[in-house]
Formats: sequence, C-alpha cells, structure tokens
Amino acid sequence: MEARTKGRLDGRLIGRLVGLGVTGSIAAYKAVELLRALRAEGADVSVMLTPSATRFVGPLTFAALSRHPVETDVLDLLPDGRIGHIVVADTADAIVVAPATAHWLGAMANGLSGDVVTATCLATSAPVVVAPAMDGDMWTHPATRSNVARLRDDFGYAIVPPADGPLASGQSGVGRLAEIEAIVEAVVAVLADRPIRAAATSARPPLVTPAHDADLEGRHIVVTAGGTREAIDPVRFIGNRSTGKMGVAIAEAALDRGARVTLVAANVEVALPDGATIIRVESTADLRAALLRFAHAGPIEAGFDALVMAAAVADFQPSETQDHKLERGAPMTLVLEPTPDVLKQIGRIVHGLDGEGGASRDPVKPRPYLVGFAAETGSLDRAAAKLQRKGVDLMVANDVAEAGSGFGTDTNRVELLDRDGGRAALPLLSKRAVAEHILDRVATALDVRDAAAQTSASPPHSLEPA
Repeated sequence: MEARTKGRLDGRLIGRLVGLGVTGSIAAYKAVELLRALRAEGADVSVMLTPSATRFVGPLTFAALSRHPVETDVLDLLPDGRIGHIVVADTADAIVVAPATAHWLGAMANGLSGDVVTATCLATSAPVVVAPAMDGDMWTHPATRSNVARLRDDFGYAIVPPADGPLASGQSGVGRLAEIEAIVEAVVAVLADRPIRAAATSARPPLVTPAHDADLEGRHIVVTAGGTREAIDPVRFIGNRSTGKMGVAIAEAALDRGARVTLVAANVEVALPDGATIIRVESTADLRAALLRFAHAGPIEAGFDALVMAAAVADFQPSETQDHKLERGAPMTLVLEPTPDVLKQIGRIVHGLDGEGGASRDPVKPRPYLVGFAAETGSLDRAAAKLQRKGVDLMVANDVAEAGSGFGTDTNRVELLDRDGGRAALPLLSKRAVAEHILDRVATALDVRDAAAQTSASPPHSLEPA
C-alpha cells in the first residue's frame, strides 16, 4: 500500500475538480502531501485557506502545486471578475477539508461562514469530505462530538476520523490527521457514481501557471484542425461539422509545453493560437500537399517530431468540379469518389513503405510520432483496425453522436488506442484536458525514441509497422 502513495496511482479522479479546504492546524503541512496525492490520481485541485491556515503554509506553495489561485478571503475576485470561492462551490466535484480543526467543525456545524472554507461548503451541492485533526482531549470533548455528528448525520458529510499516535502537544492519543491514502479513498468513494459537474475548463477556476513542464521544448509538433471542404462548384461544397476546437486545443497545449507548433487549419470556427505557424488549407488535396512538404524534409528525414491529425478530412469529393455555379432546377445526381487517405500516406512515408505496403525505402529517422483521430458513431470497434491500416502510433477514438462528445462541443470523451494493443478510456473531459493526455503520450514516446537513438538500442516497445 505504501508504494502506491509514492508514485502515480490509479487515475481514479481523472477529470474531477476537487476543492481542498485547509484550516489552521499544525497538520496543515500535510495538506501539501494530500494535494499531491489527489493530483496523482488525476484530479484538478483548487485550494482554500482559512486565515489561520496561512500561518502554517503559505498560499504560494499551494498555488504552485495546484496551478490555480488560492482562495483566502470570501471577498476575493478572480482575474475575470468572478467570485473565487463561488466558482469552486459551483464547479468542484467534491470538497475535502483537511485538516479540519475543532473551531472549524463548530463553525461549519452552525453555518457560521466567517472564512472561505466554510463559505464554500455552505454554497456547494457537491459532497464534502472532512478529516479532523486536533489534540486528543479536544477530539473527545462532547461539543466536538456533537458537531461531528451533525455534519455527518444532518449534512451528509463523509467523516474521515483522526488516527491514534503522537500529537503536537507531546501527548499521544486519537487526534492525528488520518493517513493521506485514507482521505483520498474517501474522496474516490463519494464520487464513485457521480458525473463530472463542470468539465469545461472555462467554468472552473483559471490556471495561474502552465499545466506542464516544457517537456516538448525543442520539438516540432504539426497539428491539423478543422474540416476540409470539397468543391462542387465555385459556391457549393461537401464538408463536415468539425469546428476545429479539438485541434486548436492540442496546438495551444503544445505551445504551453514549449513546442514549436505548425497548425494546418482547414475550416475552423475558433480563434487560432498566437505563437503557432498557421497554414490555411481548404480541401483534402490542399491538406495533403501541406503535410507532404513536411514529410519530405530530407531523403530520410521528416520535418516534424510528431503529427497530430485532428482535422476532420472529408471522406468523399465530387468526381467532377464545375467551374461555374450550377443553376437551381431539375434534380441533380452528384457522383462522389473517395478522397486520398492523407494520414495513411504519411504513415507509409514514415515507415518507408510503398502503396502496397512493401518496403521501398529506408524508414524516416528519427521516427516521428503519428496520432490519428477516429470519429465514429455508436461503436468504437473500428478504431483498432484504423490504427493498423494507417500506420499510426496512437488513435484517438470518440463517438461523435454522444452528447458532449461531438463536433462543436467544449468537451470530449475519447479512447486512446496504441500500437501495442493498449486501450485507455477517458471520462468526459474538456478538450484541453484531452489534449494534455494526448501530448503526455507524445512527449514520453519522443523521449524514449531519443534515448534509444543515443544508446543505439531499440525502444522498449515496437514502433515499427505491424
């Protein structure tokens, strides 16, 4: 059990926002460890401190580790003008108060909102987990017992009782803050059957520092976004419902992680990120031409470290395109033919394969990492076959007919399929959060690739075509 707390845990809180309330106990320093453990489970954490808590651990520590503004005053406003603790109350999936002092238990049991932690708990409909910590005699006092009973029985709060052991007073007894793992387990338990309250990043407390280290610094990441359009005539076209939100989110996340980003943008309905090199395209042919320029940067060298093909490429195009506007009138028969499979062609170039799948040239070195997207309806069963057919390393599959997971939404529910047969289903997340999961894979794979090249050894997993 102890080993689990020292590394990454099981990701049971991926997509969740947890509000962490810290009150003025000597055990407040343990809240830093709790914050780390919650984040290791995948949670986004926003911290609230009572005035006395700030005398034990400063807000800067929590801000640096949580990446969110720390709430210390009920009158504090976020940079966008929203009331900070109300945003936490409205968007957190759970509130955990640890450590909770005897004073805070009494104030909360009687609804006295004199601090930001109490005010947030009063304003939220999310489940609340309370982990008390105090001197042993304070814990056994009838007043404390009564307050705890009211929070548990009348308010429905989950109480994680204190542990037995040495106390700050020098005595020994029941009053120590419960083990961090026990508190995390309580948070996981109260959220077991609950949907995510607010998946959209824009609804949650804002970030104050980048979400990740610059683990893509020095990398060139090419991202495609939006839907291609295939002309019928100078006015009309065949297209799809893509808005480009997913691709733009990936480009923004890659920039924040230090990458040099080229964004190949088809029909996009959102603002394009500053800092990226933008290449505008219209049709699948335009997209193909742009990507082939990168794929042929040298005889056996690609012009990118990773390609994330988030664009929704039109699968069909008119067999003939008219050079004049077609007049309205009699019914028209439109003959369609498949568009080129751009990602499959890039995959063959990277692997040194010809159109029949046979070796025709040396594979590209260093091998770029390829990410494809599979927009499906009803079932994701075809995604694994697409991964193999297109020669990519990672396939991001989603059901675009599912609420909150289709075109134009701010959220997405995806499965990540890799070349080794791994399959990870993510919950409904903001598209920025999905982007971070994808880029985690990209950054790790590129590090493995480069380490293998330096030692002239093969990577621990196959990156060659199946």
